[in-house]
Amino acid sequence: MQTSIDFALAAPEIILLVMGAVVLLIDAVSDHPTRFVTYLLSLATLVVLTIVSAVQWSNGVTGRTFDGLFVIDGLGHLLKIASYIAVGVTLVYGRVYSQSRDMLRGGELYVLALFALLGQMVMISAGNLLSIYLGLELMSLALYALIALRRDDSTATEAAMKYFVLGALASGFLLYGISMIYGATGHLDLQQVGATIAAGQAHRLALVFGVVFIVAGLAFKLGAAPFHMWVPDVYHGSPTAVTLLLGAGPKLAAFAMTLRVLVEAMHGLATDWQPMLLILAVLSLAIGNITAIAQSNFKRMLAYSTISHMGFVLLGLSAGVVAGREGSAGAYGASLFYMVTYVLTTLASFGIVLLLSRDGFECENIDDLKGLNRRSPWHAFIVLLVMVSLTGLPPTVGFYAKLAVLQPLVQAGHVTIAVIAVMFSLIGAFYYLRVVKVVYFDEPVGEAQPLRATCAQRGLMSINGALLLILGLVPGGLMAACIRAVQVSLGL
Repeated sequence: MQTSIDFALAAPEIILLVMGAVVLLIDAVSDHPTRFVTYLLSLATLVVLTIVSAVQWSNGVTGRTFDGLFVIDGLGHLLKIASYIAVGVTLVYGRVYSQSRDMLRGGELYVLALFALLGQMVMISAGNLLSIYLGLELMSLALYALIALRRDDSTATEAAMKYFVLGALASGFLLYGISMIYGATGHLDLQQVGATIAAGQAHRLALVFGVVFIVAGLAFKLGAAPFHMWVPDVYHGSPTAVTLLLGAGPKLAAFAMTLRVLVEAMHGLATDWQPMLLILAVLSLAIGNITAIAQSNFKRMLAYSTISHMGFVLLGLSAGVVAGREGSAGAYGASLFYMVTYVLTTLASFGIVLLLSRDGFECENIDDLKGLNRRSPWHAFIVLLVMVSLTGLPPTVGFYAKLAVLQPLVQAGHVTIAVIAVMFSLIGAFYYLRVVKVVYFDEPVGEAQPLRATCAQRGLMSINGALLLILGLVPGGLMAACIRAVQVSLGL
């Protein structure tokens, strides 16, 4: 067991903890609203974190510290940088929106977002089942409070209560599974658990029971069916800025947790958890796409869309089990690529909702997008790119992401499941293209209101939309980075 402690490896987490406390103190002691100050400090913190993690990554900084509880590797660097960007973009998109809402003093949004990010970073770099759980709870507690920011809004309160109750249930599943794994192997360290399982020294029946409960807990955090029941209600009831925080960074952290637990620690049980992931994937594709057709609320439609896309992520993870050593890296890398690009698409989709919302009005119904092309042709074009990417049509990144997942799935022999995935994607095309029809061909309802967006918001939205097209045309760099991160971090 490694006993040395290297605080430099955890420099991003330490910086974020200190700055989160500073933002909290500034907001607590000020006699006046401090939204702008806390906003700037939060963005500055995220920029610094991005630079620090990028420097560590480029310099090949890796290692384990805190007795193996904390791991720094390429996978961690990549997902942390993606998480910083996701939170930063969310704060920029939600700037005007948060000012017009009853956010108490205004700094709570930024403080809780930073501490939720800290929990995600701990999850991403966790090298132990215990540190995974601690990071998960830190993130979840901040998200519970974020969802309930509007204390006088019954919908937000209901959403927070549902997420809290079901989240506690999922945490119970995860904890019970961890206890079973510990009882069967005698270890909590992920590497030692993997070595014990590979050596055949663990009690197999207890391991299988533990895997079932852990997969259930992971599926809840990913929002995969049938553990998806919280997603549409929480997405709908939360303030839109919080919905975007909930639908971006936490998905990256949950994916990292899934990779480290199932692939790094329990690869010896792959024949047991792979069928579970395949079932979860097919259910997610079916329930997400079919149910989304009936939605008139844009946020709920995107929530069910999230469920269906998590099905593709799980398909990539399933394909890596039987693809061989080199093929496994490609399959897991494709799944990582899909998750990163999906988060990028999510930022644009909910970003449009934030830009169209204003004081006293929240753009949450599909009909609220009617006639957007007449109000802002550029933002209408971004909506078109987002919907085409979510559908999986070329030349957007959504097409390449789906293709990258389906290729190893077919090579692994799951041709039928690949066909099913394509069929459900065709079903999903209906409700995505319906949004395009509303934006371009329907008459606006009522008096058209101008978009209240800052230059920073408009510029960032333009970059966000352009990346959906650029990464679809030249995806090689990001895909290579994803595969390399998986290979080095997971030893494939």
